[in-house]
Amino acid sequence: MNDTETVAMPVETPGLVDFPREKLTKKAITADHPTWCPGCGDFAVLASYYKVLEKRQVDHEKIVTLAGIGCSSRFPYFVNGYGAHFIHGRGVPLASGVSLSRPDLKVFLFGGDGDGFSIGGNHLDHGARKNINLTYVIMDNFVYGLTKKQTSPTSPIGFKSKTDPQGAVDQPVIAMKKLVASGATFIARTHAAQVNHMIQMIERAMDHQGFSVIECLSECVEFYPGAFDPANPRKGGSFELIQEKKWDGTAEDEMRHDVTDELAAYKLAMLPFPGVFGVFYQSDRPTKNALEKRWVDQSREKIGQASDLDILQKTFDRMK
Repeated sequence: MNDTETVAMPVETPGLVDFPREKLTKKAITADHPTWCPGCGDFAVLASYYKVLEKRQVDHEKIVTLAGIGCSSRFPYFVNGYGAHFIHGRGVPLASGVSLSRPDLKVFLFGGDGDGFSIGGNHLDHGARKNINLTYVIMDNFVYGLTKKQTSPTSPIGFKSKTDPQGAVDQPVIAMKKLVASGATFIARTHAAQVNHMIQMIERAMDHQGFSVIECLSECVEFYPGAFDPANPRKGGSFELIQEKKWDGTAEDEMRHDVTDELAAYKLAMLPFPGVFGVFYQSDRPTKNALEKRWVDQSREKIGQASDLDILQKTFDRMK
């Protein structure tokens, strides 16, 4: 090699820098200030949601907060992350679509008794039976509060409202009975005044693979104050927890609840108000997410792992 010759040296291409992820904090996931009435139970539910996300350090870009219509459905406004405020009662179909198309995301759905058990009751059943992988928190306050006191599906007989000035005469929906019958694979019940218990239930629900639903008694202080006092120890009530089986072979364990027993869960759901709180039912049935992925993978294998574009082009070619 003489002095005029040059040698091509390899050019180093810097790779992507893997910056350390910042710790997820309540400040980072808090958006607008909540606008519920002072004393509303929904404040505590939102605070518990913040706490769970912060405690579990869920990747910020993987948090999806969805809701329908109602006081409790304001959640997406107050959470800094991906989310949507959807059509009344149609939160489950939207959440199902997000979960199926993006299984890497943590999908949380929030709603009330009207959104979940009235106009959205049918969607709830289908989302549950299909076992879509998502977490659905239904804040039940036994009244339509957003529209200023009308009878809701869960209002008890005798409840006086603008739509039933003489007192409700229709048999109310018993939320836990409906949920057990729906086919959901994780069903729990909690109370907005019991923050630690709420956090535990939300954590267990989000860890479960499948349709996880929680009924949360959340008092409407404006239009049904005192509705849940019998379940609040601070107001003279009794917050009775479900004692789950430990499978330790003891005599005491015989009396504990088997969360895999659907009939036992239904019996708990039939207890007189305020009933019991905790996990009623949990099973490991395959999710629709997993079943559809298996079907897609098998189909792709049959066509030689063709890309989406190739499949679309073949469809167009057949139409010529």
